[in-house]
Formats: sequence, structure tokens, C-alpha cells
Amino acid sequence: MIKAQEHRSQEQNREEALQRLQDLINSAIAIPKPRKSSKPTRSSQRKRLDSKTKRSQIKAMRGKVTDE
Repeated sequence: MIKAQEHRSQEQNREEALQRLQDLINSAIAIPKPRKSSKPTRSSQRKRLDSKTKRSQIKAMRGKVTDE
């Protein structure tokens, strides 16, 4: 339900309500632009691999100490 009470006349309020309904319908109909997928940058790939290497080294150090 769309309610309009800004104007003093009923006709102007009705026109405003119809205009708001039309705007609402037009915004619902609009199709969003599809997202274009892109490659990750070289620096972001490098950072990711570096963090994985660092994390694996931390985890490798958690192993049991062997007496030799």
C-alpha cells in the first residue's frame, strides 16, 4: 500500500502515489549489470603463497622433538 499525504488535494496525492508506484516497479525491473570476473594480481598471488609457506613452516615446527 502506497500512502501519499504531502499535498492538500486528493488528486495531487493520488498522482504522487502513482508516480512512486511507477518508480518502484521500474527499480524492480532493472537488471543489474553482470560482474566480470578478473584474475588476481601477481602481487596478491605472491602474498597468498608467501603466507601459505609461512604458515606451513609454523605448523612444521609443532612436531615432536626427536632425540638422536
